[in-house]
Amino acid sequence: MQRDIISSEINHPKLILAQLKNAEKLPFREILSADSIAEGIRNTDYRKRIFTPDIVIWAFLSQVLSEDPSCQAAVARIISFWVAQGKNPPSANTAAYCKARTRLSEESISTITKVSAEKLEEEAPPQWLWNKKHIKLIDGSTVFMPDTPENQVAYPQMKNQKAGLGFPIARIVTVVSYSTGAVLDLAISRCFGKGAGEHTLLRQIMRVFKPGDVALGDCYYASFFLIAKLIELKVDVVFPIHNGRHHDFRKGVRLGKKDHIMQWKKPKKPEWMSHEDYTAFPEEISMREVEIQNQRKGFKLKKRIIVTTFLDSRVVSRNDLKMIYDYRWCVEIDLKSIKDTMDMGILRGKTPEMVRKEIWMHILAYNLIRKIMAQAAYIHEKNPRDLSFKLALQMVDAFRQRGILSEVKKEFYAHLLKAIAYKTIGNRPDRHEPRRLKRRPKNYPLLLKPRHHYHKKGA
Repeated sequence: MQRDIISSEINHPKLILAQLKNAEKLPFREILSADSIAEGIRNTDYRKRIFTPDIVIWAFLSQVLSEDPSCQAAVARIISFWVAQGKNPPSANTAAYCKARTRLSEESISTITKVSAEKLEEEAPPQWLWNKKHIKLIDGSTVFMPDTPENQVAYPQMKNQKAGLGFPIARIVTVVSYSTGAVLDLAISRCFGKGAGEHTLLRQIMRVFKPGDVALGDCYYASFFLIAKLIELKVDVVFPIHNGRHHDFRKGVRLGKKDHIMQWKKPKKPEWMSHEDYTAFPEEISMREVEIQNQRKGFKLKKRIIVTTFLDSRVVSRNDLKMIYDYRWCVEIDLKSIKDTMDMGILRGKTPEMVRKEIWMHILAYNLIRKIMAQAAYIHEKNPRDLSFKLALQMVDAFRQRGILSEVKKEFYAHLLKAIAYKTIGNRPDRHEPRRLKRRPKNYPLLLKPRHHYHKKGA
């Protein structure tokens, strides 16, 4: 990777992102190149249409990034794009575009998304890594969607809500690159029932972990079977100890004060696990348990027990583990950026298939913004984690609206990267905001039965 990326050849394979030509009509028209789209849909049979897969994907991206996410607005952008190309535009009717979105497979979108994130992480310079290792953050969340019969069947609402009064809810588990902030992969399922747990979803996307990686998550992931699987993949882990696991620093191999190595015994076979899979796990694994402390002036001392596969305290010290665990907060911010800043918390898809496509399209748009942030950080010698995602999104949108979001226009593009790299987020350790609202809601009565009952006279 060269320092002077802007002046490099646009199609150089080592560039973090490709040119942004024509992005004023359809965002990321060239960040997401036609070649990458063709690679993602190579196994899909498409007839020649106006709404080709690349046009549909670019328009779909504009929906998840625009303040007006409607299909009508997306078709309007497509019309303006065709007119700018000197071609006859399609009809303003949204039916053809909606059908084209239906034809676009979830596998195609997810493939393009994962490939773009992996390429970005591969290009990450050594100074963005920890001890030349990639830290991968694990966390789960939930999203809501329209209350349609199809969505309720696939992603039922909460059990304590009456029929017709709640919204379908889906659970997602993500693996995020600490170095770049890009989402490497995710799994989606219903929020309740068999196969809906975060461990089950994480096992579906274990392919993202490579030998030498470090898996970082909360205490929910500190289980014997999950850690044993990661050890098998030659991946190190750093998790807080689960509340259900007893620890005693008087036992085991002592490494220091409240720092020792213990042998974790294999638990009884879970009901969901087959006998063959159970017997394949080792009878015990070696785990290091160490207490870390967070001390801030004016605040109570916080203590936390960390479990890790870094067994040598001379190579990875207590302070190293404390620093690694502090990185876990990043995944909380990343999910907040996706759900709140990019409005993925409440989806618009009327069917489960479209809901999943919409989730993947949000992740793709998020990763593309992360690419621009990575390039800005690299050129201006900063860390992507020090830059503001909200500012990057605002700058990209502002440049796109003015029609100057193009790497070909080197002077404009240099100003874009400089503006994104200008502001660094503040250091706010252990920040906690109470979940309280100051603005009072409007005094409307609550919906206590399905809405169609209120349409009747006198209801």
